[in-house]
Amino acid sequence: MLSALQHYLFCPRQCALIHVEGVWSENFLTAAGRQLHERVDRRGGATRKDVHLATALRLVSRRFGLTGVADMVEFHRQEIPQDGSGQTVAARLPGRGGFWRPFPVEYKRGAPKSHRADEVQLCAQALCLEEMLGVSIGAGALFYGETRRRTDVAFDSELRGLTEDVAGKVHALVRAGLTPSPVLTKGCRACSLVDVCRPGDVDGRDSASRWIKNQIDEACR
Repeated sequence: MLSALQHYLFCPRQCALIHVEGVWSENFLTAAGRQLHERVDRRGGATRKDVHLATALRLVSRRFGLTGVADMVEFHRQEIPQDGSGQTVAARLPGRGGFWRPFPVEYKRGAPKSHRADEVQLCAQALCLEEMLGVSIGAGALFYGETRRRTDVAFDSELRGLTEDVAGKVHALVRAGLTPSPVLTKGCRACSLVDVCRPGDVDGRDSASRWIKNQIDEACR
């Protein structure tokens, strides 16, 4: 899933709990995010002048083994499929004349973050669209509910490389079927899985073997 890349960059253990073990729990942050997504996750489309808005658009990339749903993809109409450099950036859409340049927009509940997890998820959507439409996509945007503003994201070589690398790591994580040990960080407080993960119980000073030994000692007393 496209969301797995975002989960992995936030926390590999969280990614494994969700996408390997099938664990999920909701808190007020995830509930607020779900409500924000519900506004755009109804599949459909609307055209405003030379911009077609497609919501809940299903995406897939066979090359990178990705699948998911884009919150919204703006298709900007242009007369020719190439840009000034001769690169194909627009494709035909069924039932519509001219050519349409895709611009993915992902909706997030909070504010821009210090890490690149949201950018990677958006870039992964662009990789899917490029493969599906046979075009090159230079940029997209993240809309944050807390600031009520868009943040433009350029899909440069650095972000593309990071996205491909994370996709490979997520595939390896899923194939291995192993959940990484917990690591207590500041981000744990906002994680909806904190009560399942229990990162404070295993912080390097405690381990499963130590816990088992303590249980045996208690039983033998």
